[in-house]
Amino acid sequence: MSTFRYAILGAAKIAAKFCQAASMVKDCQVCAVASKSLERAKVFAGKNGIPKAYGSYEELLDREKPDCAYIAVTANDHYRLAMMCVERGVPVLCEKAMFQNSAEAESLFAQAKERGVFVMEAMWSRFLPTTKRVKQWLAQDRIGIPEISKLSIGFIAPEGADNRYFNPELGGGAARDITVYAYEITTYVLEQEIRKMEVSAVRGDTGVDINNHISIEFQHTLADLATSFVANMDSGMALYGRKGKIIWPNPHFSSECFLYDQDGTLVEHFVDKETENGFTYELEETIRCIGQGLLESQVVPWKDTLECARLFDRIDGCCAER
Repeated sequence: MSTFRYAILGAAKIAAKFCQAASMVKDCQVCAVASKSLERAKVFAGKNGIPKAYGSYEELLDREKPDCAYIAVTANDHYRLAMMCVERGVPVLCEKAMFQNSAEAESLFAQAKERGVFVMEAMWSRFLPTTKRVKQWLAQDRIGIPEISKLSIGFIAPEGADNRYFNPELGGGAARDITVYAYEITTYVLEQEIRKMEVSAVRGDTGVDINNHISIEFQHTLADLATSFVANMDSGMALYGRKGKIIWPNPHFSSECFLYDQDGTLVEHFVDKETENGFTYELEETIRCIGQGLLESQVVPWKDTLECARLFDRIDGCCAER
C-alpha cells in the first residue's frame, strides 16, 4: 500500500496535534504545510518534521497534489480553502465548525458532489471510544429510551477583542467553537428525528455570541444544550431513562463514562486506556473513505454538518444584545 499524503493548510496549534496523529497512523504522512506566512510555515514544518513548507495555499495544492488537505485555519476561512481544494479535486478534512452558515455548506457540498470529491468535518469527538460506548449502552437498552438529555460546555475564554474567540472577523463566538460539539454529539448519540427546536443566545461586546441555549424535542427525548464563553460550567452530558442513567464528563474530549441502574447504583465505569491521540480515528476514517471511493463518512455525514450550519443561522438571527 502506498503512503497516504496529507497536506496541512494553516500552521495553527491544533495542526501540531494532527501531525502527531499522522505519525501514529500506518502508511500515512504529512507531506507539506502552507500558511499565509512562509516563515511561519517553515517554522511549523521544522518543529513537526514536515518536508515542505509553502507561503501560498494554492501553490501547495497545485504542486503537491495531496491525497487529502487538512484545513486548520480560523473558522472564517474554512469555506474558501475547502472550495479551493474541491475545485482542484483534492479531498478535504476540515476543522470544526466547518462552515459559518448554511449557504456555505450547501454551496460546498454541491460542488463536492458534482466533482466527486470527499469532504468531512473533523468532528473528532464522534470517533472516540467513550462515544462508541455510550452509543452501545443506548443500543443495548441499558437505560431504556432516553427521556431527558442534558449537555453543557462552558469556560471563560481569554479576553481580547481580536482573538479567535471574540473576533467576528475570525469566525468567533460560542456557537462555532463549542455549541458545534454540543449539537453534533447530542444528535449523534440519540439518532432521533428532531420535531421541534428552540434557540436563544446572548451577544457580547464584540458582536459575537457568548452564551447559547438550545432546547430540542426529539422523537422520544427532550434535550437541553447550554454553552458559554463567559462562565465556567460543569462540562458534561447526562442521559436519563426509566432503567437508569449515563453520566458522561466532557463528552467532546472524554476518556470515561458511567452507567447507573434505576436505583442509582454504578454498574459500569468505562475508561479509555488506549487512545493516545484522539485525532487518529478521524484520519483513519478519511483514509478508509477515500480508499473506498466514498464522498462522505457515515460517522460525520454531510447532512449533519449542514444541519449544524443551519443552527448557526438561527443563533445569528436570535442573538440578544447584553
